[in-house]
Amino acid sequence: MGLFGKIIAKITGTTQATRADWDELENALLEADLGPELSADIVKQARSVKAEDATAALTEILTSTLSKKPREVIRATSGPTSILVVGVNGTGKTTSVAKLGLYFTSQESSVLLCAADTFRAAAVDQLKTWGERLDIDVVHGADRADPASVVFDAGQQSVARGVDYLIVDTAGRLHNKADLMAELGKIKKVLNKVAPVQEVLLVVDATTGQNGLAQARVFSESVDVTGIILTKLDGSARGGIALSIESALDIPIKWVGTGESPSDFAPFDQNLYLQGLL
Repeated sequence: MGLFGKIIAKITGTTQATRADWDELENALLEADLGPELSADIVKQARSVKAEDATAALTEILTSTLSKKPREVIRATSGPTSILVVGVNGTGKTTSVAKLGLYFTSQESSVLLCAADTFRAAAVDQLKTWGERLDIDVVHGADRADPASVVFDAGQQSVARGVDYLIVDTAGRLHNKADLMAELGKIKKVLNKVAPVQEVLLVVDATTGQNGLAQARVFSESVDVTGIILTKLDGSARGGIALSIESALDIPIKWVGTGESPSDFAPFDQNLYLQGLL
């Protein structure tokens, strides 16, 4: 049963939903990481739902909180489609880069990966290992190479090879927020000269709850985030953070990671997600 299962049963049944029932729903929404304002607003709207159309009405209420922006990848009109993948360390960023590459190659598209998190040797090695495992080439530099120069090289190679997608893994932590955002801005500016950036995808760990919203807010204020990759959205994740981010920031969830396997990654299905909540 989803978050709304009990209240739907009360609305459509013979007994009335009590104040305790509505309080229980609001608490459930809070525990699912929707945040206090959104949870209270949804409950307020849900109180007016009629029995004959309860499920449809609740679906409409939840749908209204989601972003109306396209969830499809923004493709370049010519040349490679360049995608920057950003986010704090520990969210599954590097793994998401590899999984996104696998998704595109499974769609018969050609892909080049770029390891631009050069200050973290483990990240470069991790992406190289993924590249070997998935048979996708990875552009990387020497140890602690300038990330912008590595990205510029990757951009040139993507154009020369005529690949469909260039996916760039970026740093998730420098000395402070200003340094990180300046680095991301520099990378984007350099890449725009050779293979213009079409997407900036922010990786958010679904299990971090409202911290995920805070991260999304910080990145969206500094770089033009076009979409979210929501990771760890499996049985242990409460998942309401997707509604919270889209409602607060109007940034669409574009991809979800649901497990450890490279294939546990797919475009975000809005209808399937809402069905799970109901």
